[in-house]
Amino acid sequence: MARSVLAVVIDCHNALGQAQFWAGVLGHHVFERNEGEFEVTSTTAQSTPLYFMSVPEPKLAKNRLHIDITADGSLEEEVSRLVAAGASLVEMRQDPSTLANPDTWAVLQDPEGNEFCLLNEDSVTGMEG
Repeated sequence: MARSVLAVVIDCHNALGQAQFWAGVLGHHVFERNEGEFEVTSTTAQSTPLYFMSVPEPKLAKNRLHIDITADGSLEEEVSRLVAAGASLVEMRQDPSTLANPDTWAVLQDPEGNEFCLLNEDSVTGMEG
C-alpha cells in the first residue's frame, strides 16, 4: 500500500529555470539532486517537493494534473507578483453560487506553459488543509 507522495515530477526543457521559478513562487529552495534534475522544497516546513527533469519533447496539450497553490494575501496582488516573475494569467474563474462549495481562483501558466491554479483562504470553500 502506498503511504505518501514522494514528489510531484514535472518534465520540462529548462529544469533549472523552472525550478527557480517555482522556488520563487513558493518561497522554497532549489537543490540539484542529479545533473540536470532539480528539487524544489521547503527547508522549514514539511511539504511535498517539486522535482524538475529535462526532457527533449515539448508540451503538447493541457495538463491532466496540475498544482493548486494558496496565497496569503489577495488573489490580485499574488497574480501580479507571479506574472512579474514569469507566469501568464490565463483567466479568473468563479464557480456558480449554486454549488455547495463555490470557489474563485486564477488559472495561470508557468514559463513553460504548465497550468496551475491560485486561490486564497477567502476564495476557496469546503476544503481541509
